[in-house]
Amino acid sequence: MERLKTDVLVVGGGVGGVAAAVQSARRGARTILVSEFSWLGGMLTTAGVAAPDGNELLAWQTGLWGAFLRAVEQRQPGGVDHAWVSFFTYEPRIGAAIFADWVNALPNLHWIREQVPLEVYCRDQRVTGIRCAHFAIEASITIDATELGDVLALADVPHRWGWDWQPEWQEPSAPTAPTQLTQTYPVQAPTWVVVLQDYGPGQTAPAIPPSPNELTQQKDVMAEFAGTEYGYGWEQFLNYGRLPGNRFMINWPQRGNDYGVGLQRLVGSAAQRQEWWQEAYWHTQSYARFLQMQLGRRYGLADATFPVVSGIGGGAFALHPYYRESRRLQGVTTVCETDILPVAGGSVAALPIDSTGQVNAIAIGNYVNDHHYPGFSLPLKPKSLRWGGRWTGTPFALPYDCLVPATIDGLLVGEKNISVSHIANGATRLQPVVLGLGQAAGMAAALCIEQGCPPRALPVRVLQEALLTDPIAPAAVVPLWNRTPEHPDWLYWQRYYLAHPEAYPCTGYCPDSGVLDSASATTNRADLEFSGILQRCDEQDYAFTITAAQDELSNGRAEVSLVTLSAEVNDQLSLCQTGSRLRLWGRLNRSGNWLLVSRLRPEEH
Repeated sequence: MERLKTDVLVVGGGVGGVAAAVQSARRGARTILVSEFSWLGGMLTTAGVAAPDGNELLAWQTGLWGAFLRAVEQRQPGGVDHAWVSFFTYEPRIGAAIFADWVNALPNLHWIREQVPLEVYCRDQRVTGIRCAHFAIEASITIDATELGDVLALADVPHRWGWDWQPEWQEPSAPTAPTQLTQTYPVQAPTWVVVLQDYGPGQTAPAIPPSPNELTQQKDVMAEFAGTEYGYGWEQFLNYGRLPGNRFMINWPQRGNDYGVGLQRLVGSAAQRQEWWQEAYWHTQSYARFLQMQLGRRYGLADATFPVVSGIGGGAFALHPYYRESRRLQGVTTVCETDILPVAGGSVAALPIDSTGQVNAIAIGNYVNDHHYPGFSLPLKPKSLRWGGRWTGTPFALPYDCLVPATIDGLLVGEKNISVSHIANGATRLQPVVLGLGQAAGMAAALCIEQGCPPRALPVRVLQEALLTDPIAPAAVVPLWNRTPEHPDWLYWQRYYLAHPEAYPCTGYCPDSGVLDSASATTNRADLEFSGILQRCDEQDYAFTITAAQDELSNGRAEVSLVTLSAEVNDQLSLCQTGSRLRLWGRLNRSGNWLLVSRLRPEEH
């Protein structure tokens, strides 16, 4: 067995893990990254969810999340406007290549592939490293970035799994006691993603075979999945997760491939987890066969999407399940539902404040609170609002203390395993948020090495300043709708609200300086020019009749919705009246039937 020693050890090569390892190494710490697969990227790549949710607005596209989006937009042939569930869809292999390039560019970052932790070394209430099949690794700081919080379990670090009852934190959406729902699903249901291919008119795809459990259990897939398209229709169903190259990411909750049977096995023995994996994979295989029978043999498996592996998954199937929930650390602070909901009369959540009265925000998110329990619905306190012509979520900030164990030293977390309640996890679990959490964990670990201190002793202001001024991927820690990192006073206002949290506006808008935001003013290289007439359908709901377009395919009197990710364009649209003639620059998305506007100006009659 090879023995290694490093400053920072990151266990897990998913979204949070790759962000933590890259940020730690870029800061200068000797770093080792241990990944379970030959691809990096977790939810964004190996789990197949190449249609990320949340943090879509320009002001939230900061840090490594923003850097990832820019890289995808540069590398993805045909652009990223394909689906209606997300503004960004891409080939999973391109995402994996971006992460691999980031890692391989850093000489002080050692990437160990296809290994999992088997043992965690601890001494005097401090994590000191791990053992894998072929490596024993000693580290000053270890980051648990595994998909299910495996390091927490192996080290016996206090953690939670499952539901929290309302008396514990007074969360408005938490149940007061066990119910049939909570007993059926200890955590949210994961999904094993599959990618289908449109082989084209007149073409015949290979038949998808029945899964073994269909044969042994005599399952009727037509009855099991009947109604999956209700309320949408098949075209809209497919366009939900449309990828480049006429492929379709199938990650569908309505009588689809969410799988929640016996979820306790995920935190049981290795054999029990493998058993659950096999069942979830077969469930998705059955669903894919059902879809082929419904849609016809023009549609089949997109076999070249993922690398072929010796075990379960690969080809058209993701390499592992898309987990929505993990073991969750018992940290210095626990993020609860009230921490992610809008303040009274406002459109942002309150900034997190520690026991000294200091803002301890280190990552931002804005996703709605989304939970998956097949066959059940859970009423949740609303946190969504209309902005930019569409629905989005209330922005919130997450505290450093949710990455730090309450009692154990030498350890940070950087995935879905942060210290968060079961209810709040529905908003903190999304890919962009976890990239931000991983970046913060990696930066914190490197700073602990620099300062010779344990994570609990690291001054949060030092961490915030390092994130805000990172020379490669500066990350916002305070949500501000109307400032991107490209704006000349972005850093000023980030620092100001950290120092003066009482001044943080409930609107999330900082004062207008009169200086144009360069990110909003720049036309994207994929943007086209359109002219037409606007109609106000409702508050933050705009229809646009295209009368002229740069793209001949867009000409004619086509009617589309107008949406934007830019605060400047949002403000301009809110002032436009029905009948206004506008010239717009943006990207047309046929799946969502919207025009994503990056710039506009009124036309003279």
